Amino acid sequence: MKMIAKIETDFPDKFGVPRQSGLVEELKGTIVFEPEYRNPDALKGLEGYNYIWLLWQFEGVERDNWSVTVRPPRLGGNKHMGVFATRSPFRPNPIGLSSVKLERIELHTERGPLLHVSGIDLRHNTPIYDIKPYLPYADCHTDAVGGFAHEVKDYELEVIFPEELILKIPEGKREAIVAVLKQDPRPSYHNDPARKYGVSFAGFDVRFVVDGKVLTVVDVI
Repeated sequence: MKMIAKIETDFPDKFGVPRQSGLVEELKGTIVFEPEYRNPDALKGLEGYNYIWLLWQFEGVERDNWSVTVRPPRLGGNKHMGVFATRSPFRPNPIGLSSVKLERIELHTERGPLLHVSGIDLRHNTPIYDIKPYLPYADCHTDAVGGFAHEVKDYELEVIFPEELILKIPEGKREAIVAVLKQDPRPSYHNDPARKYGVSFAGFDVRFVVDGKVLTVVDVI
């Protein structure tokens, strides 16, 4: 398969990226096409949709052998589930699938057509292999059952972000970083209130500790 584009986001690293698309609506991204695919005609009609599917490649998860079971982080990292019952990146083929909101399209720029999207769950420069329109009549199943993932979908932390620290973050990105921290970026089996973590976001290192269900930001560098 050929890479058709890459996405620009505020996450240079995997740590902190939401576990699913749409969980943090405030997170923005820009899809930049490879030179071979910068023909505006390839996007004709896409303006009629407000959500799209992205098929992309997980990076840094390459393994010689695939595992039949994985340990989903949201289940504490100690319960095994079948790999095909999860969205784990450790799969026979490292393919990711995300549904993101299409905010706007720029057809004519120095870098060719650009797609501005939100609700992303991809790190910076993630390779994209295909883009398809989201069709509500076919893709939305109102009778769908969420399995074990549904049991933990509402989990989030209370975030304490001192004013003198959050003011270091550009105004347009403050809601996004707070929403990211609410999702609890840590591995679920970590439970050390003295341990300090750091999320790289928009050029800043946001450092925090977690005690119970309360996350406190302690520094922004």
